[in-house]
Amino acid sequence: MLSVAVFCGSRLGHDPAYAEAARTLGRGLAEAGMTLVYGGGRVGLMGVVADAAMAAGGRVRGVIPDFLVKWEVAHKGVTDMEVTDTMHSRKHRMFERADAFVTLPGGIGTMDETIEVLSWRQLRLHAKPILICDVGGSARAFVSAIDAAVEQGFASAEVRAYIEVLAGPGAVLARLAELPVRAGGLAERL
Repeated sequence: MLSVAVFCGSRLGHDPAYAEAARTLGRGLAEAGMTLVYGGGRVGLMGVVADAAMAAGGRVRGVIPDFLVKWEVAHKGVTDMEVTDTMHSRKHRMFERADAFVTLPGGIGTMDETIEVLSWRQLRLHAKPILICDVGGSARAFVSAIDAAVEQGFASAEVRAYIEVLAGPGAVLARLAELPVRAGGLAERL
């Protein structure tokens, strides 16, 4: 893997294990020589993962829409910051810059980003890995929603195979190290 997009919360959540997982993942990506691509924020788990990657000497690429820059939530210390005009263009650019996707705990935005890359994978617009970092059961509800869509006949069983659920950041980092870099997706069709 050359670059990894990390989707995660703009809040820290209630369990300190979430921030610790973000720190471990950010540091691990940097130590493995992988570039972190993320939503560009300085707050919540986004800020934690970016700070940890930078503290370990890693390259961090933020992608943030201009209205969030105006709300003063953009991280000013990242290696490279790209400002987009919309949330959709942010996701598109993160997709283009990433060789794989990792989802840490997060809220509605995190779920939206993950569902969108999963949807694009289902439509065969890319074959990039989608890894879900389960921190103390945090992924259970998300995975249950995907499983329910399959069980109720709204998604094919192969959709479930497009995501890998791994227990904690150590397992995610180990899996990323095993994965080959694949050709980019058809970003022009997104």
